[in-house]
Amino acid sequence: MAKARVLIVGTGGIGTVSAYSLEKGGQAEVTAVMRSNYEAAVKNGIDIDSVQYGQVKAWKPTAIVNVVPNVSKGDVPPFDYILVTTKNIADIAPTVADIIAPAVTPGKTAIVLSQNGVNIEKPLIPRFPTNPLISSVAYTGATETSLAKIYQDDDDSQKVGAFRNPGVPQEVADEAAKSYVQIYNPDGKIDVIYEPDVNRVGWRKIAYNGSMNPISSILRMEVGRMRMSRHIIDDLIVPIVLEVRAIAEAKGITLQPDLIHAVTHQDPRDTGFKPSMCQDFEKRNLMEIENLIGERLREAEKLNVPTPTLKVVYGIMKGLQLGIKEEKGLWSPKYDPGNPYE
Repeated sequence: MAKARVLIVGTGGIGTVSAYSLEKGGQAEVTAVMRSNYEAAVKNGIDIDSVQYGQVKAWKPTAIVNVVPNVSKGDVPPFDYILVTTKNIADIAPTVADIIAPAVTPGKTAIVLSQNGVNIEKPLIPRFPTNPLISSVAYTGATETSLAKIYQDDDDSQKVGAFRNPGVPQEVADEAAKSYVQIYNPDGKIDVIYEPDVNRVGWRKIAYNGSMNPISSILRMEVGRMRMSRHIIDDLIVPIVLEVRAIAEAKGITLQPDLIHAVTHQDPRDTGFKPSMCQDFEKRNLMEIENLIGERLREAEKLNVPTPTLKVVYGIMKGLQLGIKEEKGLWSPKYDPGNPYE
């Protein structure tokens, strides 16, 4: 049986661990798209310091490229799966759809989104109407500490299921998700499983990512200190989690009864951890504001669900993002035509 061809876009911490897991399973050959870390990986391979796999030295996937292959040119065979693990900055071009389009074969390639946020599949539906779209909600702990050097401190853990794409029969999409899990985890030895209700899992994850991430970013504060303060949790985190629950329930998604406790106790008691959005802000990187906060507000407005805390937090986070955009030359401080505040 031929191995599945998997293209991975976003070969940082989670993308690299996914590449290694896929190839270690023996049923996939991975082409990894690498950019800033391309030269280091080609020259010396990738080092992975892993709680799961031990010390992996100078490892290379089947192929390493620095641009997304264009399959329409016929230079490379079609891909069975494209796994996207990049940060999803929906308000900045190029979009995920733009980036992966050259490698997508209509009606064949299944697109796996291992990214944070809700409604992340929506921009892909009109661009790829005949391709299965799959969600992988990942809890893997892995970061790139320097070029082509990965530190993995939590086991590879993912829940995988199909998004709804109107142009693809649901049974076809579900089967693509199940097949991906089988390719990724053929022996059942790792915690990568098929989850038919993956939408609920995504909303559960965003209860944390959409509360702890932005509040930590605004305050520049570790999760542990936020919990020690008590009032930050009571005044900011708990209201956001309750608003997320209300939006989910309006969509027919029931989240766990102990959601507040689960979110506030997700990290170890004495952690000095700052969530990824805060880390991005401190590094002056663009943040995943739209998929973590903006999309939930838009859902709430459609469903007439009040979200006073989220609305204020969204406004503040957009202001913080604007400063980073200006630094990167993506926004110019000038009055646009029709600005009433000129």
